[in-house]
Order: sequence, then structure tokens, then C-alpha cells
Amino acid sequence: MAPVKPSTSMPRFRPAAAALIALTLGAVGLSPAVAQELFRPAPKAKDAVRVLFVTGGHDHDVSFYSVLDGQDDLDVRVNPHPNAFRGEVAPGRDADVVVFYDMPAAMAPDQEAHLRAFVEAGGGVVSLHHAIAGRTGWRWWWEEVIGGRYLEAPEGGRPASTYKHDVELTVRVAAAHPVTAGLETFRILDETYKGMWISPKVTVLLTTDEATSDGPVAWVSPYPKARVVTIQLGHGREAHLHPSYRRLVRNAVLWAARRTPQG
Repeated sequence: MAPVKPSTSMPRFRPAAAALIALTLGAVGLSPAVAQELFRPAPKAKDAVRVLFVTGGHDHDVSFYSVLDGQDDLDVRVNPHPNAFRGEVAPGRDADVVVFYDMPAAMAPDQEAHLRAFVEAGGGVVSLHHAIAGRTGWRWWWEEVIGGRYLEAPEGGRPASTYKHDVELTVRVAAAHPVTAGLETFRILDETYKGMWISPKVTVLLTTDEATSDGPVAWVSPYPKARVVTIQLGHGREAHLHPSYRRLVRNAVLWAARRTPQG
């Protein structure tokens, strides 16, 4: 896990930005009309899943944004910290599922209240990689909702969790589930975490026998009011571009949004 520092964000393309790019490309020989067509957002299906992507608090490779890009049944909007959850986010109106790729030390009381209201109203949650090390002071979140916590310091007789970059590990399917639809055993180069607290109540979906990792690397929370998936994998470009990882995240988003992934 890299040192915590502010991260950049990539919001959805705005028309003004697309126009500026079009004019710039026009200066090198492309007409503004042709250039703007190149950057026109792909049309979304009428029933596209509304995905709120929350980033911030940890640096990450720009390749991360490609994981859910270019899919007409996913309408993705990025809402980075410190602005995430400053206002209400209502399931069925503002977002169907929130994907967390963030690592804030904490959130303000109003942000926590808005996030809790979203989850308790049935909004879906997908927590990816270093997000398991964020909000660690909010017990409801890590114990009841995502079912896991990265320990940044020794606690209660447990040593601090550890991480290791650039590990090639074998990942195996541990349970038949919509989130694992179409997945088989795969090898991936990624960052591993070991010594996390993982709730004994979760349903483990993927495991590894890599020595620098905890066994479970993806699981479903038993939280009764919403569908919640936690995936430890997903550090860098090698993971973001891996077909099995991309399928895994897509499946998780669809299932959390109460849609049916196709195997």
C-alpha cells in the first residue's frame, strides 16, 4: 500500500471540455465537428445502472478508470473526496450502486449520515482494494457493512496488517455466485494484504494460497439491507487491465445494483 496522499480525479466528460479538446485538435488539422464527434460520450441504455465512483485519499493509476468504461449499461459518475456524500444520495434517484476506490481517514458527520442513509435504503456497495483501509474508525462501516478492515497499527493483540507490491498470485473461485459468474482460476500481478480483520459472517467468493496474502480476496457481506461486495484485488495497471478482474468488478456492480450478471 503506497503512502497516503491526495489523489486526482477523473469526472465524466463535460461538454465544455469536449469542445475545448475539439478546438485543440482542430488546430492540428481535424475540423471541430470531427474532433468533437471523437470525444462524444457513448449513449447509455435507458435502464443503465447508475454508478457513483468515489475516489480520493490514495493515489492510483489512471488505468483504474478503464475498468467500467465504455459499457452502455453502466452510467458512471465520479464523485471524489472531499466532496463525496456532502449531499444526499438516494437509491433509485441518484445512484443504484456506489463503487469505493478511496481511502479517507474519516468523513465528516454529514457525509457519514448520507452514506449510511444510502446503504440502509438498499443502495448497493462495491468496495475495492485500498478502500478497506479507509473509514477504519467507523465501526458500523467496517464491521457490519463491508465486513473487513486493514489494521494500520497493532490492536487488541493483533499485529498490524501488511502489504506487498508486485506479487503474482493465483486466485480461485471459492463459491458459485453471480459475482463469480464466468470466472475460473486466474493468475494476476497485484498488491497483497495480510493480517486484515475479516468478518466470520461473510461469504467468501475468491481465495488465494499466496503466502503474503490473506486467503479470502473477495467476499459478500451479510448486511441485510443492501447488497455489498468487497474485493481486495485491484492495485495497479496489471490488475485493472486483467480480463478476469474487469469481469469480477462488472459482475459485482451489476449484482450490487440488483441486476443479473451474465456468465
